[in-house]
Amino acid sequence: MLELANAWAASRPAYIVLLFVLFIVPRLLQRFRVPTAITALAFGAAAGMGLGWFREDNTVDLLSTLGVVALFVFAGLDVDLVELRRERRPLVEHVAVSVASLAAISCASVWLWHQAPRVSVLVALALMTPSTGFILDSIDSWGLSDRERFRVRSKAIATELVALLVLLVTLQSTSLTRLGLSTAALVAMVVLLPIVFRWFASAVIPYAPKSEFGFVMLVAVVCSVITRSLGVYYLVGAFVVGMAARRLRDTIPALTSERLLGSVESFASLFVPFYFFHAGLELTPEHFSLAALATGAVFLLGAIPLRLGLIIAHGAMRREPAATSLRVAIPLMPTTVFTLVLATILRDSLHAPPYIFGGLVVYTLVNTMIPGFAMPKTTPSFDDELLLGDVASFTDARNYGDAPPA
Repeated sequence: MLELANAWAASRPAYIVLLFVLFIVPRLLQRFRVPTAITALAFGAAAGMGLGWFREDNTVDLLSTLGVVALFVFAGLDVDLVELRRERRPLVEHVAVSVASLAAISCASVWLWHQAPRVSVLVALALMTPSTGFILDSIDSWGLSDRERFRVRSKAIATELVALLVLLVTLQSTSLTRLGLSTAALVAMVVLLPIVFRWFASAVIPYAPKSEFGFVMLVAVVCSVITRSLGVYYLVGAFVVGMAARRLRDTIPALTSERLLGSVESFASLFVPFYFFHAGLELTPEHFSLAALATGAVFLLGAIPLRLGLIIAHGAMRREPAATSLRVAIPLMPTTVFTLVLATILRDSLHAPPYIFGGLVVYTLVNTMIPGFAMPKTTPSFDDELLLGDVASFTDARNYGDAPPA
């Protein structure tokens, strides 16, 4: 019976059903404010734990990788260093508080769960780092003002930049040689990518118009594979590629044009559901044991009030009304992709206990739903429009440029 089920899961009708499940059913559930990411992950868990389908499916694995790579390229493309420098004082204060919180949570993890320091640091990162790609993809649906959108974007980006640096150092800290080689590889990537993009702009674009998207994604996949081999997963390479392309905005406008940004976002919106579905496939009943649920409850009761309180307290220091700070803090709660990636690293590379992996999954399931229930849902996001078949009209109407702070 199991062999027949596996054979059906590998057939073409199974993929048709999967497309319907990932692209149609989550839209129907959005009326109840359930994020599509949560629905896709739940379907993956049902297919893996309940039916045993797609668990070793290379196609789903490939599509999920493309989704997470595209999502972090999009996040990197949204990094405006000039914008961050303009708000450097409040952002430096926010990052300093975040780093202090990471240190405190890491020490608490060592003390409470008697985990190794590297495991404790990654747990702290998973609890405190907002998922920038997910937030940027959803921000249009939360009814924020231009100023609030700007602050959410800048805080999410600044926090993720620091988190990626901490992630690199933590994972490569087993030896100075390994840390040095990994750092040198990333520095070389940062130096060489502008050269590669300039060559492409001068030697390829004039003879192959509209090839920017394909080239950026190709470079992102290559760099992601390189950083994956360095032990820091795909997201670092993809994020660096997006940042490198953004840095050339003035000299090579085609690399950050509205059309390219729209293409990257629509590509991510198409394939990210496969990432969450694939993440759900890897869940087992052990990840939802009483110990895992209790750990998730501890994470929620400790991290969510802490994160909200820190942002509100920072706003109070700057004489900002608590209600305004809260409207910025709530959209920063989802950790989604970042938590799932770190949970996977903890499970596969650092062999953390299953209850920690399960607790992180429970934590991200709940915090991802907070903005949907706490913020008023107004205009649909690009992700919504894409899968309703209105891509062309929505792309023309939407302004992908950076909204200046009010």
